[in-house]
Amino acid sequence: MTKFIMHGCNGAMGQVITRLAKEDPEAEIVAGIDIQDNIDNGYPVFTKIEECDVPADVIVDFSVAKAVDGVVDYAVNRKIPLVLCTTGLSEEQLAHVEAASKQIAILRSANMSLGVNTVFKLAALGAQVLAQAGYDIEIVEKHHNQKLDAPSGTALAIADAMNEVLNKEYVYKLDRSQERAKRGKKEIGIQAVRGGNIVGEHEVFFCGPDEVIEIKHTAYSKGIFGKGAISAAAFLKDKEPGMYTMSNVIAG
Repeated sequence: MTKFIMHGCNGAMGQVITRLAKEDPEAEIVAGIDIQDNIDNGYPVFTKIEECDVPADVIVDFSVAKAVDGVVDYAVNRKIPLVLCTTGLSEEQLAHVEAASKQIAILRSANMSLGVNTVFKLAALGAQVLAQAGYDIEIVEKHHNQKLDAPSGTALAIADAMNEVLNKEYVYKLDRSQERAKRGKKEIGIQAVRGGNIVGEHEVFFCGPDEVIEIKHTAYSKGIFGKGAISAAAFLKDKEPGMYTMSNVIAG
């Protein structure tokens, strides 16, 4: 049994994970933290994180970027492992997370889906083979109209996975509207679409002479992210301090 605190419990993903945890005999949410306390979740909800004194094995965070510093400090002070799912973090926040991982176990992932994490590996393999042959690389991501950050953390993570095998020689081009120039050879274009209730869609294009190779992932519900978060919490329980990823969860 993994007992965890749900940070951002009354948000969309917090509610998905609340439902999934109730159906999982090996997982239990023992407390929630959210600025809104207007839902009966079946567990105590604290509107101020410092007031939560419920013992737990792990904290799962699905909140907003501005709340991340607080949950990281709380996890360090309580010495509780942290599954950090919030995206759109600044460089300063990422440095804060990295420093905290010296004291507690932190699993940070831009996307908790098993399928998306497989896309990371496939995209890296494609880049390794095709970039050397001169193929251009583009990413298009699509999300609902309520998403705050653009491009998505997942799109950036896909780009990072490819750039890692390309010796970090590529730059990310997020906007071409302000320049009149041909496409650079060593750039990865990343474009964001926001509309309706699109759960999440990511496409990677390798565009070469006379052919295009596409890798695509489509999320049909938020459940895939919630299941991944619960699996990550079970994995992170009792782990030594350090930075972990979903690749560690997949590998067991």
